[in-house]
Amino acid sequence: MPLLIKNGEIVTADSRYIADIFVENETITRIGTNLEADADTEVIDATGKLIFPGFIDPHVHIYLPFMATFAKDSHTTGSQAALVGGTTTFIEMCCPSRNDDTLEGYNLWKAKAEGNSACDYTFHMSVTKYDEKTESQLREIVADGISSFKIFLSYKNFFGVDDNEMYQTMTLAKELGVIVTAHCENAELVGQLQQHLLAQGKTGSEWHEPSRPESVETEGTMRFATFLENTGATGYVVHLSCAGALAQAVAAKSRGVPIYVESVIPHFLLDKTYAEREGVEGAKHVMSPPLRDKKNQKVLWDALAQGFIDTVGTDHCPFDVAQKAMGADAFTAIPNGIPAIEDRVNLLYTYGVSRGTLDIHRFVDAASTKSAKLFGLFPRKGTIAVGSDADLVIYDPNYRGKISAATQTVNNDYNGFEGFEIDGKPDTVTVRGKVQVRGGKFIGDSSRGQLLRRKPQHF
Repeated sequence: MPLLIKNGEIVTADSRYIADIFVENETITRIGTNLEADADTEVIDATGKLIFPGFIDPHVHIYLPFMATFAKDSHTTGSQAALVGGTTTFIEMCCPSRNDDTLEGYNLWKAKAEGNSACDYTFHMSVTKYDEKTESQLREIVADGISSFKIFLSYKNFFGVDDNEMYQTMTLAKELGVIVTAHCENAELVGQLQQHLLAQGKTGSEWHEPSRPESVETEGTMRFATFLENTGATGYVVHLSCAGALAQAVAAKSRGVPIYVESVIPHFLLDKTYAEREGVEGAKHVMSPPLRDKKNQKVLWDALAQGFIDTVGTDHCPFDVAQKAMGADAFTAIPNGIPAIEDRVNLLYTYGVSRGTLDIHRFVDAASTKSAKLFGLFPRKGTIAVGSDADLVIYDPNYRGKISAATQTVNNDYNGFEGFEIDGKPDTVTVRGKVQVRGGKFIGDSSRGQLLRRKPQHF
């Protein structure tokens, strides 16, 4: 059925105006004023509301075996939560461990998602080892439409790669035109610091951050940038959390290294005192890189406004209270991660645009357009234009409410942002022209989502 959205205020990364949007066959076919509709067209009046391009979360975990357990979301629950929060496309980290076959892992992640996602999706392919089969398997995966890799400079002996493997991955990525995303820490230092703290009886969640201090992330970011500089590959730092790491990325960019930066919504709004709470309350907020000293938050907000931080994701990774309690005797056993896929857009809008100084166009760029451009989805995704997919978020800026686990869609029994006020939320969300969220509730097709195959970009 055709769809006509009337009288909304369209806001993209570079424009803002009131107009109607007409949708046919999953795409936007007309934008203008006083557009007419046939009797078989669904009409939505968006008067008084903002219309954003569907938001893109560039960093999520849905299926994830990790630390002897599994993340709580399925693709069904995770995608529905994403849509309620205005995210119409996510990029999932496909993360087989060093002990798994790379190609088998990729096919497993694909099978988990296929037919089970309410929104569109694609993958970053993790390279967690580089053996005699890796190159041919990665070539096959890129030929299947995946044009970004992920490496971990942490989680030694599980996800992590050594410097030789990083070099080989980047060399192949440069040849294939693939962007390399990276978790930047120093795995050896983290391991040594963890054991040193545990040996002193420092076992609580408050010791997670000291085991992965800012200097460790700063060194990892510098090393990643150095390898990019010497291979010619294009890189993307994921979940950057602190001023020191940012300075290394900016310095590299200033000397011509093709490096981009992502931060995630928890690091803008939560600080390390959350993980210093007693017992499981602290464990709820354990993630890596850890929540930092509050002074880093202004640095991140300023860098986002100035464009030094390119994108804002979530690193969505929900573990419930019982799973978090697995680390009661040692912080190293706390599954890392926090649910955020449902709340990212509302929090970024509230504390960036509504209550802060973040330009609304930079908001759209960081939460949608830039990811679309970096990861080969633009202009199909990330904008509102004739010919683009009709992924649209009709946003009510007058809504006022609070975040609560009691009302969330994500499959978890706590919310790390419990009680945070929000100014605005998505009212109606479409995926390729089909209404999936109405009145702030998921009402759509849980198998609507498609795997988005992307071509290498040769930056």
